[in-house]
Amino acid sequence: MAIRIHNTLTGKKEDFVPLHEKKVGMYVCGVTVYDLCHIGHARSAIVFDTIYRYFQYRGYKVTFVRNFTDIDDKIIKRANEEGVDCRTIAERYIGEFNMDMGRLGLEKPSVEPRATEHIPEMIQLISTLIQKGFAYPGGGDIFFSVEKFKDYGKLSKRNLEDMQAGARVDIDEKKQNPLDFALWKASKPGEPFWESPWGKGRPGWHIECSVMSQKYLGETFDIHGGGRDLTFPHHENEVAQSEAATGKPFVQYWIHNGFVNINKEKMSKSLGNILTIKEILKDWHPEVLRLFFLSHHYRSPVDYSEESFNDAKSGLDRFYSTLNAIQEELTKPPTQKKLDSPLIENCRQAIESFQVRFEEAMDDDFNAAEALGYFYGLQRNLNSILDISKSRPTQEIVSMMKQGLDHFSKIGWVLGIFQEDPGDYIARRKKEGLKKVNLTEEEILRSIEERNLARKEKNWKRADEIRNELLSKGIVLEDTPSGTNWKLK
Repeated sequence: MAIRIHNTLTGKKEDFVPLHEKKVGMYVCGVTVYDLCHIGHARSAIVFDTIYRYFQYRGYKVTFVRNFTDIDDKIIKRANEEGVDCRTIAERYIGEFNMDMGRLGLEKPSVEPRATEHIPEMIQLISTLIQKGFAYPGGGDIFFSVEKFKDYGKLSKRNLEDMQAGARVDIDEKKQNPLDFALWKASKPGEPFWESPWGKGRPGWHIECSVMSQKYLGETFDIHGGGRDLTFPHHENEVAQSEAATGKPFVQYWIHNGFVNINKEKMSKSLGNILTIKEILKDWHPEVLRLFFLSHHYRSPVDYSEESFNDAKSGLDRFYSTLNAIQEELTKPPTQKKLDSPLIENCRQAIESFQVRFEEAMDDDFNAAEALGYFYGLQRNLNSILDISKSRPTQEIVSMMKQGLDHFSKIGWVLGIFQEDPGDYIARRKKEGLKKVNLTEEEILRSIEERNLARKEKNWKRADEIRNELLSKGIVLEDTPSGTNWKLK
């Protein structure tokens, strides 16, 4: 089955046909490095990391390019406020970005170019646009003339006449049209600059992505991605300047992920609801963040709230509890006894069909939410055979448990989840939980021992009191043939 992608350019799903067989060239707009990354950056990074991983899983050789914008008005402003140069600001926040992405478990892109390392190529592209009549000088700046590019608006589905009618009245006198955008900006006093045929200056925002994507992927490449907010004007302008310069299609498939809202409000600095990745990871396991985002289709908006993250955390806890229980069960000697139960047959079918169903979901526009549904189904089936095995698994159940673990590990890698050792995950979660309820494991074990003694003496009232006392503190007791276990509620 072919991978199908919802192409923003055409507005419909299309079979993915790469320019070069079993190879993918993918460019994703990175961050402007003037501040810490927030939850919106995390979503885009996780979405395209998952797409990158899935192509690799399906046997494609992927060249994945994600850039850093390391010269920009915001960077200059931040540098001036702190009394340092722009490079200092850029280096600091590139370092912070790399730490955040590392903690989220992202795969490194093939190339991570910086805008300032590609100024000569930008000057060359701007010169080409001037020579072809698509760009003009104005007050020391160089602008792209949108009227000269007949397909302007085709990506964002906007009509040029409507855009012109809606343009603000405060027109920049240097522009021939208020929608024209800067390719090169003349330097102002105290700003960093580069020499160019048009004087000292620096590149505009949009030109850098056209240059860096085409340098590493070619004049036409397979996939360009980014957040939905970049569709217009950034990606629209990329299309215009790139195709005007080369006369060739710029990108085959455009992929855009949806917005992130905070408690049903748009995230913005003016509302004071910006949530950084560092703040999130103080309280939440990185895989909780991935599970939360991947539980929604990448094109749909998502709403962050404490409740939604708690739901994701609970789901992740249950997954790891199952995986830990399987690992513990596999340490026990199997019996040759054969068990006959429809639950065993259901589990076998779930395991045997899992990979195909996972791929069908991901082939359908990278539908990770549907793919996760098959993980939940597999978990339920594995839990059912855990109950059947009763601490003495049969050879057949052992085989299915091993296959289940393999699916969670290898196929879970595509989604970037279930990658921690289950025993380590459970141990850390217990430690964190005990700290919150102000209990130690020794205290719980003493209570269990006292309860066991009460049960032995048939003092059921006291045994129930101890169970309820622990339950009121968030500790759940589970009586099994091999003894009493405890877990956090």
